[in-house]
Amino acid sequence: MLLGVNVDHVSTVREARKETEPDPLIAAELAIRGGADGITVHLREDRRHIQDRDLRLIRKKISIELNLEMAATSEMVGIALKTRPDMVTLVPEKRAELTTEGGLNLNRNERKIQRAIETIQAKSIPVSLFINPSIADVNASKKLGAQMVEIHTGLYANAKGQKQSEELKRVKKAVKRGLDIGLLVNAGHGLNYINVKKIASIQGLRGLYIGHSIVSNSIYLGMEKAVREMKKLIKAAGRK
Repeated sequence: MLLGVNVDHVSTVREARKETEPDPLIAAELAIRGGADGITVHLREDRRHIQDRDLRLIRKKISIELNLEMAATSEMVGIALKTRPDMVTLVPEKRAELTTEGGLNLNRNERKIQRAIETIQAKSIPVSLFINPSIADVNASKKLGAQMVEIHTGLYANAKGQKQSEELKRVKKAVKRGLDIGLLVNAGHGLNYINVKKIASIQGLRGLYIGHSIVSNSIYLGMEKAVREMKKLIKAAGRK
């Protein structure tokens, strides 16, 4: 199972002071040394953390998978076509949110999302849709032409006790449905060193995309050690 490390929040620290450090490119390089299989950056419309220059430099310097998270806007589609990441993940954005709050609303934005998918995939860049753990959303993603999906694990991550068990079942059902209809299936959001194991043990998942917890722990541990520890947990879960 792949581990994609999101380095957005390295830039969040930098942008708090509008300084030149910490540098998300250096963090990405350390994550790779720690065993990361991919690097994720979310270039938001409001540019609150990752900047256009960060995207260009990371694209130029890293040799592993670069996943560009972005809204399905004409501006972002143009940037994706120019930058040519290894994959694009379309995500919803709200200006007032602290972080992505849920999956895409595929019904409300169907034509907009479909146009973005068609335009990007026409240039041989696979598109993933960030969706809620819903059978209907998995089916809709296939209908829209996406090659893969990323199942939103935030509700699972934030739940406790029996509620978390119920959310885990929803994630598993969504993963199975995606695999059954020929989609590549990823998962992410809110995963940390405590709750990752049950998600990592789901058979058929292509990869996990994790950022905040790794960046947070890297403050204490160093990025290389933090990623190596996460990778070990995922490998151990996959052997069960």
